[in-house]
Amino acid sequence: MKYVVVIGDGMVDEPLKELNGETPLQKAKTPHMDFIAKNGSCGMLQTVPQGMEPGSDVANLSIMGYDPKKYYTGRGPLEAASIGATLKDDDVAFRCNLITQKDGLLADFNAGHISTAEAAELIESLNQAFFRYGKFYLGTSYRHLFVYNDKNAALLKSTPPHDEVGEPLQEHLLKGDNALNPSSENRDVLNNLSSKLNELMYKSSDVLENHPINQKRIDSGKNPANMIWLWGQGPKPHLPSFQEKYNLKGATITGVDLIKGIGTYLGLTNVNVPGATGFYDTDYCGKAKHALEALEDHDLIFIHVEAPDEAGHAGDIQEKISAIERIDQRILGKLIEELPSIDDYALAVLPDHPTPIDIRTHTSDPVPYAVYTPGCQADATELYSEVSVRKSFENNSKEIMDGYKFLEFFINYGNKGNTR
Repeated sequence: MKYVVVIGDGMVDEPLKELNGETPLQKAKTPHMDFIAKNGSCGMLQTVPQGMEPGSDVANLSIMGYDPKKYYTGRGPLEAASIGATLKDDDVAFRCNLITQKDGLLADFNAGHISTAEAAELIESLNQAFFRYGKFYLGTSYRHLFVYNDKNAALLKSTPPHDEVGEPLQEHLLKGDNALNPSSENRDVLNNLSSKLNELMYKSSDVLENHPINQKRIDSGKNPANMIWLWGQGPKPHLPSFQEKYNLKGATITGVDLIKGIGTYLGLTNVNVPGATGFYDTDYCGKAKHALEALEDHDLIFIHVEAPDEAGHAGDIQEKISAIERIDQRILGKLIEELPSIDDYALAVLPDHPTPIDIRTHTSDPVPYAVYTPGCQADATELYSEVSVRKSFENNSKEIMDGYKFLEFFINYGNKGNTR
C-alpha cells in the first residue's frame, strides 16, 4: 500500500456574503475531492494545538505526524534546513521577509512577490552591509533567512508580517518581554537584544531603499523591497526520522522552503519540481507528474500547494476558488486517473489551517479531512466542504482528532482497505 496526502494550504474559509453565504471551497468545482469524500471517510482535525500560533509550520508538522508541542522550535530553523544553513547550538534562525514599508506602515508583507533573482542581489547587499550582525541566506521570492548567534534571541516576541499589513511598524517590532517569569537581568538582556535587532531592521532601509533593484521596481510600478522583517525565530530542532517513526520512505513536493525544511529534518526526499513557485502560478500538473514518478520508489508523498493560502492573505476570492479547482483538476484528477492501480493506493485531501478571506490571516479552527482507499466503508459524506464534512462528522458523533495523530490514522485506514 502506498499513500498520497494532498495539502491545500489555507484552503478552507468562512461563509462569504460575496458568495451568497458559501465558502470558496463550496463554490469551487471539485469533483475529485467530492469523490474522495463520498467514497471514503471524513472528519475534523485540530492541526494547531491550543495555545500555539496558527502557522503553516505548526500545522504541517502536525499533518506529517509530529506533535508540535513536543518538537516545534520555530519557523526559521525549519526553513534553514531547506536552504542549506547549518545551525550551531547557539544559533537562532529568523524568518526574514523582504517587505514594503511606506510612511512608517507595513504596506506589503511580500514586496509585490519580488522575484528570487531580484532578491538575490538585495540579500547580497545586506550581507555586505551587516556582516557584523549575522548572516542572511537567500530563500525564494520574499521569503529568506537571517541567522544570529545568541540563543537568547529565541526568547524574543516576534510578529508575522502578514498579520500586520497596514499597521504601524513601531507597534509590532521584536519585543523582549516574551520569556516566562524572566529575571530582571534576563529582561535587560532581552530588551537590549530586541533593540539591537530592531535597529537592524530599520537600518536595512538605508541599504534597500535606493538599491538599483528597487529603483527599477518603482519605475515599473511595483512595490519595492525596501525593508526586512525578522520573525518566526528558533534554535535547531531535534526530530526522529520519518522512516524510523513510520517505517515508510517518504517524500515532499512543494514550492515552499518551510515544507522542504521540515522534510529535510525528517529525512524525507524533497522532490524538485521546476515551476513550483509557492504562488498562484505554480505548476500543478508538474507536481502531480513528479508525485507519480516518486511513488515508484517511495511509500508516501506529501503534495503541498501554497496558492489558496496566498489568495486568502490577499483577500482574493476568485483566485482562491481557482486555486482550489486547480488542485482538484490538475493534481487529484491526474493522480486518480494515472495511478497504476488505484487499489494499491490511499489518498487524503485536507488543508493545514483556515485562511479566511475576511481576516486575511490564519486561524486555529479545526479543518476537514477526507481519505479514500478502495475496500473501506464510506461514511455517507456527499461533498468535500467545510459544511458537508462538519455535518457528517456531527451525525456520526466523531471526535476532533489531534493533528499529529492523523498520519497514523491514515496509514492504518489504507492498510484496512488493502485487506478487504
